Amino acid sequence: MSTQAPSAIEKPVEHVSGITVRLVGDSGDGMQLLGQQLTNTSALLGNDVATFPDFPAEIRAPRGTRAGVSGFQVQFASHEVHTPGDTLDALVAMNPAALVTNLADLNKGGLLIVNDDSFEDKDLKLAKLATSPLEDPSMENYRLIKVSMTRLTKEAVSEFGLSTKEADRCKNFFAMGLVYWLYGRNMDATLRFIHGKFSAGKSTIAAANEKALRAGWAYGETIEALGHSYSVQPAKLTAGTYRNIMGNQALAWGLLAAAQRSGKELFYGSYPITPASDILHELARYKNFGVCTFQAEDEIAAVCAAIGASYGGQMGVTTSSGPGIALKAEAMGLALMLELPLLVIDVQRGGPSTGLPTKTEQADLLQVMFGRNGESPLPVLAARSPGDCFEIVQEAWMLATQLMLPVIVLSDGYIANGAEPWKIPDVSKLAPIPVSHPQENNNPDGPFKPYLRNELLARPWAIPGTPELMHRVGGIEKEDGTGNISYDPENHQKMVHIRAQKVANAAKLLPPQSVEGPASGDLLVLSWGGTYGACLTAVQQAQSAGMSVAHAHLRYLNPFPSNLGEILAGYKKVLIPELNMGQLRMLVRSRYLVDAIGFNKIKGKPFTVTELVEKISEHAK
Repeated sequence: MSTQAPSAIEKPVEHVSGITVRLVGDSGDGMQLLGQQLTNTSALLGNDVATFPDFPAEIRAPRGTRAGVSGFQVQFASHEVHTPGDTLDALVAMNPAALVTNLADLNKGGLLIVNDDSFEDKDLKLAKLATSPLEDPSMENYRLIKVSMTRLTKEAVSEFGLSTKEADRCKNFFAMGLVYWLYGRNMDATLRFIHGKFSAGKSTIAAANEKALRAGWAYGETIEALGHSYSVQPAKLTAGTYRNIMGNQALAWGLLAAAQRSGKELFYGSYPITPASDILHELARYKNFGVCTFQAEDEIAAVCAAIGASYGGQMGVTTSSGPGIALKAEAMGLALMLELPLLVIDVQRGGPSTGLPTKTEQADLLQVMFGRNGESPLPVLAARSPGDCFEIVQEAWMLATQLMLPVIVLSDGYIANGAEPWKIPDVSKLAPIPVSHPQENNNPDGPFKPYLRNELLARPWAIPGTPELMHRVGGIEKEDGTGNISYDPENHQKMVHIRAQKVANAAKLLPPQSVEGPASGDLLVLSWGGTYGACLTAVQQAQSAGMSVAHAHLRYLNPFPSNLGEILAGYKKVLIPELNMGQLRMLVRSRYLVDAIGFNKIKGKPFTVTELVEKISEHAK
């Protein structure tokens, strides 16, 4: 039997190409759950989807306050999308604090749905409001729909004998049902989720949540203020099997795939930190694939344990965010001196210090480039989207094993918590990552030489305990070839140059930089990391308007792609949008002597397409 009840009132359906919705409320109102279910349901319907969860920075922010607002934005469309949307078509607000902190992003004439049961005097006081924003004359700019969600939810679930607190928790499912009716979303997947999540001894809670979901749907059918619903047709995506995936989940799966492709067991040493912790949570589920997860007592122990795993011949990985990367810096230098493969993943967040723990930023680029003592360059790669996280860590592990050195992978809070449809790869077509370990002495005239190099300047990955391959490792400078401690000035200079050249050799293993648009012209937009979707969309809009503009997105930040200098020379101006004060711009200017223009934003939020188009218009004809 279909879960979609026939409409009580026949209402027209408006067909649209895409919708952007933001769901906001208190951190305990279940907005993240509502957003995730809306995202999954939209993906199952074949829409292209992009999301932007927004968490409060405080773990236990006071209820009803502006600091405690939690939000989830999703764009679902019948065409390809690369961002969660700029301005909103609809805003669902569960309390005054959520309303006033998000209303500015709602389009004029946009749909505003509020839980007016939460606009009492005490709620206004918590939000630091003297009067109710619902009575403000500016509300005439929106399609305001007041819904007594708390009361209606309690009435819907009254038969189950829940406590007041338990009944109140169901109101997010009421809101979900209303949103599902409004945008023609099918309830089947969410009903499966409800009964799966609350199956063990919580059948009453499951039944109550289902009842609230259906009550919200029925409310949408019957309320006259909602004159019509909307329909968004499936997008024309490349043929294949898709699933919805978040960035941290894709990172975890990419690490797992890299381990399997290289025939290694994955050791993951980590210390919990927002927004990287979910990688640990995800990998802990895969012990059946030989994954060993270690929640260390601190960041230093986490990276040192991962180095130990690499020394023992396995895949060593550690992750953190900016503050934790600072603590790992000395050990990262040790891994460089040891010349062992290691992955260091930095899921960037707002800083400095504790900064903005749940907000996104791109301000760790110079840290991972130069934030270690001595001459200690390392390869740096950056994911561009949630799905790309799966690919980037596999490329990073290939580099680490081919060059025998640590590799840094940059993500950020926007990518980590965002989601998009991901085409599931055919694992049978994933080529092996070749890894070899010497089994015999490479020096016929004496002891084994652990730093004898190949054409890429990589040393052999000798596993301790292999007969006749005894060798010394450590952080003190070593003699090239033998690995013996050396304080010789000429040797030190030679070793510094060798380690730098190894990093430069990574460019030989990576593809050349590509460009979207003309190979020369007025303006090149050069982006990196999570700004990819907004920059690509903005450039496409500018090109449609007749502007001479192209887009190049960097996934490889150290070394730069071998053809980047040639690309930059083809344009009159280069614009570099970054969620920092201009870190990539500094590197590009110093390396290529290009007078690049910066467009910088440090608000804990990603770029909007609109603001990028405006900036592009200033510099392109």
